[in-house]
Amino acid sequence: MILVLVKNRRTWILVAAAVLLGGAALWFVQLQRSRGFAATPAGMLQRLPTHASLVLFVDFEALRRGGVLKLLAKSKVTEEPEYQAFVRSTGFDYGRDLDLTAVAFRNEGEFLLIKGRFDWNKLENYARDQGGSCYKHLCRMAGSTPERRISFFPVQTNLMALAVATDSFAVTRLEDAQAASVQPLETPTDPIWLSVPVESLRSAENLPAGTKIFAGALASANQILLSMGALGDRYEARLQVTCRTSQEAAVLSAQLEHTTTLLRYMIARENQRPNPKDLSGVLTAGVFQHADRRVFGRWPIPETFLESLAGGTQ
Repeated sequence: MILVLVKNRRTWILVAAAVLLGGAALWFVQLQRSRGFAATPAGMLQRLPTHASLVLFVDFEALRRGGVLKLLAKSKVTEEPEYQAFVRSTGFDYGRDLDLTAVAFRNEGEFLLIKGRFDWNKLENYARDQGGSCYKHLCRMAGSTPERRISFFPVQTNLMALAVATDSFAVTRLEDAQAASVQPLETPTDPIWLSVPVESLRSAENLPAGTKIFAGALASANQILLSMGALGDRYEARLQVTCRTSQEAAVLSAQLEHTTTLLRYMIARENQRPNPKDLSGVLTAGVFQHADRRVFGRWPIPETFLESLAGGTQ
């Protein structure tokens, strides 16, 4: 009997040790995964499915320092009762609490990583109050339409993974690095940048007025980056296009210059002038140059354009 008890005790000790070791191993892996992930632009992009995606990155902290968020604070969005109710329920206000956002726009939905200051208990309660559910900090809720399902979870205390898609578990794609689908991007240092997949320019029906003729000139490029950054006490939009050859870069630069001249002519033919409050004033001010396989473009951004954009009049 004693031998049986001893054997059983040894068995239970071994089982308990195995469970503890297994749990410790799992905890260690999760800890290392969390520690190994840096909430930086490069680290955030590693988690997003960027291949063949329209990728947007916004450094809200830099825009806050530069005073741009003061203009956006006048946006009609912040005045909407729904947004005010969201701020009251969650304690989250983008003008104060949002630092970095990286978004991959895909056919199946949008995937976001958001760095900021979050009250996770309030966010989970908000999801439940909206008819959603949360399990082990992964929350799901309805979006603005039936095909837009919102799901989110905390990657770290200061980092949220969020998806808006038909699949209510779409956000689980952001649990780990997207090694199989990541598209290497040459990211600029500007606080706002947009990486445009060339494929999207070959069908330009949904582009804003005045931009379609530019899209046609860019459709043969390898990589297209649009960004916005400071120019002294003002801002400017910037374009960087990588072509397949230096000859194609020279042709593209000439095409963009011709397209800008053509746009000015079309506006003048209608007895109009470029308006600094809309895209006509921005696009007609573009200047271009090329070096080797790359083409660079620059457009000054008047403050009146940002004010008009924030006011929702575009």
